[in-house]
Amino acid sequence: IFNKSIYSDTIGQVTGYQLPRFVSLKTNESNLRVGPSINYPIKIKYLYSNIPIEIIKEYKDWRKVNDFEGNEGWMHKRLLSGKRYALILPPYNASVQIYTKPEGALLGKIGGKNIVELKKCLAKWCYVIFKKNKGWVIKSNLWGVYKNENYNIPFYQPLINYFWKIDFKFL
Repeated sequence: IFNKSIYSDTIGQVTGYQLPRFVSLKTNESNLRVGPSINYPIKIKYLYSNIPIEIIKEYKDWRKVNDFEGNEGWMHKRLLSGKRYALILPPYNASVQIYTKPEGALLGKIGGKNIVELKKCLAKWCYVIFKKNKGWVIKSNLWGVYKNENYNIPFYQPLINYFWKIDFKFL
């Protein structure tokens, strides 16, 4: 038996995509509005592209969203991109370390509130690009990916894990 109330809470009624889900801002100037129309006042104006945003609801061409600071409002779908980015949010405003592989050699550090492009995420680690640098960071230091989300994992990931001597279940 089909239970519409369960279905509508997890799948967007307009797009058919999962809710909630992360996307990013497509343009350098994006308005977060109080309601789903250009007739509603602007609550926040974002000045940078690629900021991760969480879609929590859909209404026609509008998406109700949250940002990393907990601000909630509506954005037009043309301002959003499906390309995944995350924000570095380490505890205590510290830097986040970036590694050659999960639990590998240290490559360097990324400061808080920097935006990184997400390439893939395992259970506890994400492979990111920051400027021209690539490496792995601990997922719990990122806003823009869910705690239990495996993102963009190739079918051959178990072979990579074996080569790295990593147990995928514990990452």
